[in-house]
Amino acid sequence: MAEQELPGVLILDIGGIHGVLPNIVALLQKHFRLITMKEFLENKKEMSKKIQSVFVFERRPTIDQELLESLPNLKVIANSGVGVDHLDLKMISNFGVKVTNTPHAVADTTADIGMALMLASARRLVEGCQIVISPDTKYFAVDWLGVEVTRATLGIIGMGNIGYKVAQRAKAFEMKILYHNRNQRKKEEEQAVGAHYCEKMEDLLQQSDFVMLALNLTPETCKLIGKRELGLMKPTATLINISRGAVIDQDALVEALQKKVIMAAALDVTDPEPLPRDHPLLKLNNIIITPHIGTATVQAIRMMAEEAIANMLAVLNGQPIPSEVFPK
Repeated sequence: MAEQELPGVLILDIGGIHGVLPNIVALLQKHFRLITMKEFLENKKEMSKKIQSVFVFERRPTIDQELLESLPNLKVIANSGVGVDHLDLKMISNFGVKVTNTPHAVADTTADIGMALMLASARRLVEGCQIVISPDTKYFAVDWLGVEVTRATLGIIGMGNIGYKVAQRAKAFEMKILYHNRNQRKKEEEQAVGAHYCEKMEDLLQQSDFVMLALNLTPETCKLIGKRELGLMKPTATLINISRGAVIDQDALVEALQKKVIMAAALDVTDPEPLPRDHPLLKLNNIIITPHIGTATVQAIRMMAEEAIANMLAVLNGQPIPSEVFPK
């Protein structure tokens, strides 16, 4: 098929700080004509008719009403990643445009980072590395101790694809697994990983040595974990967040860590990202923060692009859509 016959897909840019990675560009170019935001803005009249899809990579480009009004032939917005809290689903739907995400591509890699954060925090790996490389270190203290992950109790809040993958991994550590979710999993799924359902999140918080957040950000889950919830946790417990930063009341978390209400936190996400350089979370020694790298692997980025492409092609060809996201 000649290049001019390919459907146009709008992307923010190619390469650079915020643009689509070159290897993903190569995948997209097999099926689409790529139109960058710069090209679109420089020639709106011609380009607006060609664009049938938008590929959202790392939450960019921003989808607002002005953009939607300028794309009369737009049929689908394909988000690379599972979280769509940056998209106004109702507004997009009002324009007759479908939204898709990539839940299958992200589950394993995000579960991996959850386990990595739990292990790193429990065994104080970051702090330990700093001790080893410090020019002031003359000996290793015998009373410098972490805590066990094996046979500890893990509470998972949000038992979707990612939460369940975490449970599968935690089973290998012989952990007692509790979970809280909008809906209880099937009995056979619970039995496969040895998970126990907590209808009340409070019960999970009170019993868990590690609490891992793996849920979507919605108006209902914004600041789900606040001062009250942190106060219910054990003083020896660790909070791990692999979902979205706004699920936690960060001011309450700062206070809980400073006053040792909980022992530690390990976050792959914050609100905003990155945090202001003077944010109090950055000054604490009982926290690990990583730069939202839950899906940042060579394999996962490619799988997300492939899933997004499959979604876009399905919409454009009038076929069943693998991963459509509906407004609530």
